[in-house]
Amino acid sequence: MLEFLHSGGEVKSVSMGDSGREPTTNPPIPVSFDGPKVERTPVGEVISAIEARRGKKNSPPPSTTRQPKPTKKMVLDDFGQPLRWQWVDE
Repeated sequence: MLEFLHSGGEVKSVSMGDSGREPTTNPPIPVSFDGPKVERTPVGEVISAIEARRGKKNSPPPSTTRQPKPTKKMVLDDFGQPLRWQWVDE
């Protein structure tokens, strides 16, 4: 292509989809996978060391007695009509 252009040749138009690559039955191999297979680096020891440095998180011990949750109770007047809601520990 360079020889053509240097000798005075000129490209007027190129149709969409045209390529300078020769048609083959196999597509080209991607550049990132053209080398030999490389062994992976084991990182199990590194992860173990990081976890050991991090240490265990201290969680509070579970309580044996359960605290009752407050409940909403309706307060009624003398005639049984609702007045308001009140939070009550039961």
